[in-house]
Amino acid sequence: MRLKRLGRPTGSDVGSGAVTGLFSIPEGMAYAAIAGFNPVAGLYAGVVPAIVGSLTSRTVLMVTTLTSAIALTSQSVLSDAGLDAKDAGNIALLTVMVGAVMLLMGVLRLGAVMSFVSHAVMTGFSTGIALQIITGVLKDATGYKPEGHNRLYQLGNWLWHIGDWQSAATLTALATIGVWAAARAVRRLEPVALLIAMVTVSVAVALLGAGVELVRDIASIPAALPSFTSPDLAAVPDLVWGAVSVALVALAQAAGIAPSMPNPDGTRSDINGDFRSQGYANLAGGLFQALPSGGSMSRTGVVVSAGARTRWAGVVSGVFLALVVLLCGSLAERIPMPVIGGLILVVGGELIWGKRHDILLVLRTSWMSAGAMILTFLATTQLPLQQAIVLGAVLSLLLYCAQAARQAKLAALVRSDDGRWQTAEPPAALPPGTVTVLDYAGSSFFAELPRIESQLPRTGDARGAVLILVVRALPDVPSSAVLELLDRYARHLGDQGGQLVLCGVQPPLAHLLQRSGIADRLGDGGIVPATPELLGALEEAWGAARERTSRPPHQESDMQ
Repeated sequence: MRLKRLGRPTGSDVGSGAVTGLFSIPEGMAYAAIAGFNPVAGLYAGVVPAIVGSLTSRTVLMVTTLTSAIALTSQSVLSDAGLDAKDAGNIALLTVMVGAVMLLMGVLRLGAVMSFVSHAVMTGFSTGIALQIITGVLKDATGYKPEGHNRLYQLGNWLWHIGDWQSAATLTALATIGVWAAARAVRRLEPVALLIAMVTVSVAVALLGAGVELVRDIASIPAALPSFTSPDLAAVPDLVWGAVSVALVALAQAAGIAPSMPNPDGTRSDINGDFRSQGYANLAGGLFQALPSGGSMSRTGVVVSAGARTRWAGVVSGVFLALVVLLCGSLAERIPMPVIGGLILVVGGELIWGKRHDILLVLRTSWMSAGAMILTFLATTQLPLQQAIVLGAVLSLLLYCAQAARQAKLAALVRSDDGRWQTAEPPAALPPGTVTVLDYAGSSFFAELPRIESQLPRTGDARGAVLILVVRALPDVPSSAVLELLDRYARHLGDQGGQLVLCGVQPPLAHLLQRSGIADRLGDGGIVPATPELLGALEEAWGAARERTSRPPHQESDMQ
C-alpha cells in the first residue's frame, strides 16, 4: 500500500489520540457485546484497523474501527450462514473478506456510485446514524434500557420512563456532560475537554464509591496484544454475499464522514481512496483478532472534538489503546459506563447540531429533496441499516431522474446582425425554407425525452427547412431512445424536403451514427464534427445551411 502524506504530529494530535484510544475501550467492547461477539474482539478492532486506516485514508481524520451497525450486520451475516459468531476463525475470515470487497471496490473506482447519492439522502442518513449513536448508549447513560427496535420509539420510550432511570448512572452521565462543557468553555482546554471529563468523573466515581456499571462488568481486558489468527477458509462460500453486505454498510457509514469533517490541511478527500484504506484496515485487522471495521462517525467525532489536526491522531489512538491494554488493562476496566454514555451523547448531539444548516437547506430547496431526506432518516432509524441504504439509493435515483427530466431543454440560437448568437424560445414549427438552430442541453437520459420531444418544432409545413441541432452536450454514447428520436425526426423532416443537421459531433458519436445508419438518413452535410473553436462547428453548419436554403428549388432538385 502507498502511504499518503503523513505530516507532523502535533500536541493536540497526541491528546486527541489518547482520548480516542481510551474511548475505544468501553465503546468497542460494548458494540461487540451487543452483537453477541467476544467483547475483546471489539477492543482489538481499535488497534490494527485504526492504525492502518489512519495511515492510508484520504479523509485525514477518519478513524477506522468497529461501529454498532457493522457489529450488528456482521452478527446477522454469520448467523444466517450458520456460523459461530464467537469462533475466531470465522471472525477472521469475515473481516478479511470484507476488506477484500472494500479494496476491490476502491480499485474499480466504484466510489463514483456514492456521487449519485443526493445531498438530501446523505443528510438524512447521517442524521439517522447520529441518532442511532445516541440511542445506543441510553442504557449506559441512565441505567434504563429502552424497549423496541425502532430508534425513535426507543427514544420516546426512554423519555416516557424517566422515573425508571437509575439516579447514580444518570447523575454520573450528567456530571460528565457538565465537566465537558466547563472544560470546553476554556479555550486552552477545549481540545482535551473529553479526556478531562472522562478522567475527572471516573476518579470521582471511584472515590465516592458510586454503584454504577464499569467496563469490567462487560468483560475483563487481557494484558496482551492481539495475536495472529488464521481465517477459516472452509467458510468462504457461505460468506461471499454476507461480506458484500457488511462492506456496503461500512462504506455507506463512512461516506458521510468526509462531508461532515473536511481535512484540516485543505486537501481533498477521495472516496475511492477511503474505500481502499478501509480495505487495507480490514485485511490487516482480520489477521489480528479484529472484527470488521469501517469509518466510524462517533470515533471520528471524538477525535475531532478533542482537537486533532493530522492523521497521526488516529495512529496514536491505536498505539495508545494497545499500550493501555498491555500495561494498564486493570485501570481501564474501572472506567464507568455512564461516563462513556455521557460522552457519546455529547458526540452524537454535536453531530446532529452540526447538520442543522444542511437540514434547513434541504427543507428550503424543494419538497422532493425534503421528502427524500425525511424518508431516509426514518428508514435509518427504523429499518436494518442495509435496507435503509438500498432505500436511500433508490430515492437518490428517483431524484436524479426527476431532476434530469426537468432540466433537459432545447434553446433556440438566433444570429444577430453583428454575428453574435443569442438565446430564445424554440419555435413551435419550422418555417419553410429557413434555417433554425437549437442547442440541446441534457444528459440523454431516457426520462428527459418526452420533454425534449415536446420542444422540437413541428415539421408539417417545413418544406426546404434546415434544423441545426447543436449536440455538444450529448454524451459520446447516448441512450438508444435518443438515437431513435433523432432518426424519427430526421425522417419526418426529410419527408418535407428539409434536413436535420447535427452540429458539434464528437468522433465516438459520429462512429455510432454511422454504424446505426442514422448518418445515411441525415445525408450529405448532416453531421458537422466538433472543432477546437467553441462555435466553429456551428459557424460551419450555419454557412452550409444558409447556402442550401438560398438555392433555387430546381437547383436543389438537381443536386439531390
